[in-house]
Amino acid sequence: MYDALMGNLSIKALTMPTMISGLDIAPTNNQLSKAEREMVNRPDRESSLKKKLDDLSGYDYVIIDTPPNLGYLTLNALVACDTILVPVQVEFFALEGLAMLIDMMDIVTDELGHDMRKKYLLTMYDARTNPSKDIAERIRRRFGGEVFRAVIPRNIRLADAPSYGQPICLTDPESTGAKAYAELADEVIG
Repeated sequence: MYDALMGNLSIKALTMPTMISGLDIAPTNNQLSKAEREMVNRPDRESSLKKKLDDLSGYDYVIIDTPPNLGYLTLNALVACDTILVPVQVEFFALEGLAMLIDMMDIVTDELGHDMRKKYLLTMYDARTNPSKDIAERIRRRFGGEVFRAVIPRNIRLADAPSYGQPICLTDPESTGAKAYAELADEVIG
């Protein structure tokens, strides 16, 4: 991905199939962190990814997973997307990070002229605790219809899935976490 963002390699050349039919990935590695530093001086530093994705065809959806910071890689993803899915951990300190991301989305809209649809996904939800319930309700009040109906619960099976190198829909498709992600997929497609 570093070579695609910083050079002439196409994203299509990076894609590889997964064990799920119809799902390809364009993997990255630690080298991508160099791009963050090198983008600072580039004239297209906010739009490098968009240019690369414009040449990508044959996909119904392209999902960009960004690092958990608000640097140039995340900014590139915001400029490249038409919809942003914001996972929000239903925890107090996550609200601070959400406020910073909203500020960045406003900058992308106001200063770069790119408006995107915003959708919020409640994650790490624990229905047994009052803080989870309270924070989820605050987010739903604040963002209304922009919040997905699907809620991703705090779930040990979800936490374990990466250690198997497989998605939850393959490791434990009957778990509450897998079912929640299936509901999210149905909601996105619908």
